[in-house]
Amino acid sequence: MLFSSLTFLTIFLPLVVLVYYSTKSLRIRNWILLVFSVVFYSWGEPIYIVLMLATVSLNYFTTLWFHDLQRKCNTKKALLVFVLTLVFDIGALAVFKYTNFILFNINSLLSLNLPNVSIRLPIGISFYTFQLMSYVIDAYFGKVQVQKKLHLLLTYVAFFPQLIAGPIVRYATIEHELEHRKESIQDFSEGFQRFILGLGKKVILANNVAIAANYVFAKLPLDQMTFTMAWMGVLAYTLQIYFDFSAYSDMAIGLGKMFGFNFLENFNYPYIAGSITDFWRRWHMSLSTWFRDYVYIPLGGNRVTQIRWVFNLFTVWFLTGLWHGANWNFVIWGVYFGVILIIEKLFLAKYIDKLGPLRYIYTLLLVMVSWVLFNSNGFSQIQVILTKMVSIHEGLNVVSIKNARLLYLWPYFGLALLGSTPIVKMSLLRIKQNRVGYYVYFLFLLIVLYLSMMYLISNSYNPFIYFRF
Repeated sequence: MLFSSLTFLTIFLPLVVLVYYSTKSLRIRNWILLVFSVVFYSWGEPIYIVLMLATVSLNYFTTLWFHDLQRKCNTKKALLVFVLTLVFDIGALAVFKYTNFILFNINSLLSLNLPNVSIRLPIGISFYTFQLMSYVIDAYFGKVQVQKKLHLLLTYVAFFPQLIAGPIVRYATIEHELEHRKESIQDFSEGFQRFILGLGKKVILANNVAIAANYVFAKLPLDQMTFTMAWMGVLAYTLQIYFDFSAYSDMAIGLGKMFGFNFLENFNYPYIAGSITDFWRRWHMSLSTWFRDYVYIPLGGNRVTQIRWVFNLFTVWFLTGLWHGANWNFVIWGVYFGVILIIEKLFLAKYIDKLGPLRYIYTLLLVMVSWVLFNSNGFSQIQVILTKMVSIHEGLNVVSIKNARLLYLWPYFGLALLGSTPIVKMSLLRIKQNRVGYYVYFLFLLIVLYLSMMYLISNSYNPFIYFRF
């Protein structure tokens, strides 16, 4: 079920809010959230709900097991159970996400003809697996209390706002709120406002710039690719993936707040970053900090020799790319960022700040190139698009955009470019500072909600990009 669907907006969300607030018991409210979350996931994945519930249950019991062994000072056996739990989690993810990728590469390397396995990728498995692993790891090292109530651990993992596409909410973030949160009208209102803004970002902006991105990357023959079409497609996808994913995060954070949970921010205007290092402090922060805390730092971080540090960073970005999908273009995308970060930290850091405004252009261009690697469906397309992007001699050709019937999208591009900066947020905050301004802001939210509903009624929406991860 999509947040940006009429079923969710007109039936599911009103119903869960009504039932949730029909009781004052927090214990019952948690059960209500769990039941509705199971229904939410089952709506699109009726079979794989069993996998998710079984995975959570196994992690619950093994965590209790190694915790009991730790209390009895049986550290070796506790470590074994802990490691086997992580092996199971990673193994389940690998089986469902990477089996055919592994078979394809074995066939290619060894000239075999092993058949593909018919396995559907369960929606959200990458996100809920990482959430569970964060709980298990933090519990083992005593950073969080072991959860002794299975239904609360299930509620944490299955909570519908963040179950399918993040952000990756760590157990430590909501450990206290699971049993001690206090909802308020103000928090509910702020959460609903955040949800509306996220809905508008997805339905009005992301879905419309996606029309141009899909045309260039999925419909335009490579022999018809031009300088103009290449740049339009890459710019469109650059805007689409940001507004698509940040919109989901906005809606998830807003929904969480409506039920008393405070999720951490996941995006901080990444396209105004002044370096690639800065970009990854702003983009998908829940993922980058997860890899930092659970992979990079345990490997030794930067407190090692330079060669080992390069290995650590390379490993993190190889895994980051692989996490996004079972395809070599994702691995190359991750390695691409890893190499740039290594070069920045070793050689460019002292020069980047001296570039002035050019450092923003430097960062954005490298990010846009990365999206070509990320979104292309093959090496031939990557080569053609990147080649055409530097074919300045062709010049701009607005007629080609008009012939492709994409010229009408320019207002959405303009709004998206503006919305990718803090200007809109700062303006809205300034407007809300007095009573008249607050009414104007309220009217703005109503217009966004109305337009979003109109777009949805016309069935002009796409699934969120990160659903496939």
